[in-house]
Amino acid sequence: MKNLITCAATAALLGLSLPSSAASQDEAQFRDLYKELVETNTTLSAGNCTLAAERMAARLKAAGFSDSELHIFTAPDHPKEGGLVAIYPGRDPKLKAILLLAHIDVVEAKREDWTRDPFTLVEENGNFYARGAADDKAEAAIWVDTLVRYRSEKFRPLRTLKLALTCGEETAGAFNGAEWLTQNKRDLIDAEFALNEGASGELDASGNKIAMQIQAGEKFPQNYRLEVTNPGGHSSRPVKDNAIYHLAAALTRIQGYDFPPQFTDGNRSYFKGMAKLQAAKGDTATADAMNAFLKDPNDDKAIAAVAAKDPSWNATLRTTCVATMLDAGHATNALPQRARANVNCRIFPGVSAETVRAKLEELIADPAVKVTTLETRGPTSPPPPLTPRVMSPVETLTKEFYPGVPVLPILQAGATDGEFLNAAGIPTYGFEPVFFGKDLGNIHGLNEYVNVKSLMQGREFLYRLVKIYADQK
Repeated sequence: MKNLITCAATAALLGLSLPSSAASQDEAQFRDLYKELVETNTTLSAGNCTLAAERMAARLKAAGFSDSELHIFTAPDHPKEGGLVAIYPGRDPKLKAILLLAHIDVVEAKREDWTRDPFTLVEENGNFYARGAADDKAEAAIWVDTLVRYRSEKFRPLRTLKLALTCGEETAGAFNGAEWLTQNKRDLIDAEFALNEGASGELDASGNKIAMQIQAGEKFPQNYRLEVTNPGGHSSRPVKDNAIYHLAAALTRIQGYDFPPQFTDGNRSYFKGMAKLQAAKGDTATADAMNAFLKDPNDDKAIAAVAAKDPSWNATLRTTCVATMLDAGHATNALPQRARANVNCRIFPGVSAETVRAKLEELIADPAVKVTTLETRGPTSPPPPLTPRVMSPVETLTKEFYPGVPVLPILQAGATDGEFLNAAGIPTYGFEPVFFGKDLGNIHGLNEYVNVKSLMQGREFLYRLVKIYADQK
């Protein structure tokens, strides 16, 4: 084991590949950690984030972390929604730390809907399948694994490294660990900047790597309730004044509306780079359209052409609102007394929640439909600056790992826990060098997956990237 550790440390310092036997064992250790985290159910309904945090703390302790370097935190009224902060001390305490952030809670998943058990990690067709396989336990596992590897190598970074695994990112109204830390334990996570989820590698329809994204700001999520109430009556005596019909008409009007396009440095830079990529592959019509609206933001025809081609492109151009839940009626033989819908909006930076609520009300144009702003997830936050200190290491490693793939800033359709850290003054960059196609690995949907090879390459990329950041003066 001593020889293996020495070999691994030397290889890492010299930027060399491990011998095949050492590399195999090194990857096997990561796979085991990743499997344990993924298979620990952390849904809000039936899971336990605190257990997942404790299991990751045990991994770090086994690697040599002391009890004083590991901090499990919970709120008294949310005992299963806890998290972990781990500290890897640097050589210079005067330099601010680098924070590695990831959420360990996952979206709900019903076994009867999935092809495979969503809480059993399955490797098939070159992919890992499970709830959380990508969002966000892939990066969470990488962060824990990275610190384990550093400790085994006896790596002594110039800057302190901090790891925060938190719960509550996926569910509005749940106990949010990232928010709690900024409000109650800011000193524990204070850092020059943080790395988080929010952007990844982008594949085209043929599976070719076309861009490495880095998040340059994010939209603000807000839910609105549309509600219609009515005296109701017997279904044998129908009337036009029906709560469900009022609600259906309101939703149809929202469906037919596109919020106006808006531009930031983030989405301008993204479309500037994407236009070059589209031109290079021969799609001159799309490239011309992108260049046209970058030159003239009021070119509605060009914007419409690009927005219609890819839902992700549309999302980064404007505020979006979509119906996500319905609840209506109380009996099969009665006129509905109440009809409700949830409309989930992703609001462009600088636009207020009230402005969007008022616009929905205007579109609906029906006093029978009440539009209510539901609980606000968190604070709005400005995009972090994409400085050379942050960008240059990403660009250098991308050239090495994926020659010819450009690094493109992107406005995230949002949102992530980065909103809490950015608002608290810790610049937070969404970056996960794992490649996804147009389906984004079905995150939040059925049969979520991540490509095995890409995940392993992303693990190595982040392992080296954090080392560079950790030794910056």
